Amino acid sequence: MSEASLEADLFTAEAAALAAARSMHADVDAPGAEQRRVLGELILHYERLMRETRRLIRRSDRAERDMHQLNRQLQELAGQLEYRATHDPLTGALNRGAVIEHAQASLALGDMALIVLDIDLFKQVNDDFGHPAGDSVIQAVVDSLKRLLGEETAIGRVGGEEFSVVWPTTSRDDALKVAQQICDTIARHRHAAPITRAITVSVGLSWNRAGTVFETAYSHADQALYHAKREGRNCVRLWLGS
Repeated sequence: MSEASLEADLFTAEAAALAAARSMHADVDAPGAEQRRVLGELILHYERLMRETRRLIRRSDRAERDMHQLNRQLQELAGQLEYRATHDPLTGALNRGAVIEHAQASLALGDMALIVLDIDLFKQVNDDFGHPAGDSVIQAVVDSLKRLLGEETAIGRVGGEEFSVVWPTTSRDDALKVAQQICDTIARHRHAAPITRAITVSVGLSWNRAGTVFETAYSHADQALYHAKREGRNCVRLWLGS
């Protein structure tokens, strides 16, 4: 039986029973047996109405629970999609687009250091130990950055073996100190087999006044990184202007 026909049958029958009861109530001369018959029919219909009401309530409760569960699943899916759109799948670090957004937001609020680092001689790591080992090195670099700087710091993987850190600060000396800590921490890390040598990074740093556009901040940090690599790697260079 369809929902519409069930509802029509249910309320039509109850309306007829209620009308008969009202008529009987108004008839002061109605015999007792007839009164009991009408009352009995009314009771039966009332009981059926109660059963159907309980059934509909249970079904409504199930539908509400299903809707809540579906909403939770949709929220989880939206969160997963947002995470994948802003994070590097290998390391969990921010991707390039997300780093740019964080840097732009930081520069809009105040002074900021942009730190870029590149794994030294990374191609040799892949050639000597294999690409899985290279992936483990990349993951270890990000893990070291998170332990040193905290999970809330905007740390991004912006290229194959290149990373960026957005570090809001009003002190150029503070930024340089943090960049040196990054360089030293990664150099001290000992990697699991099959890697048998130290892994180092070259670090470039630009310190930028509030309102600086991201492209300028990144260009200056990238130039500083270039000088770090030219001057022996495993070191920090600060952009001081041309």
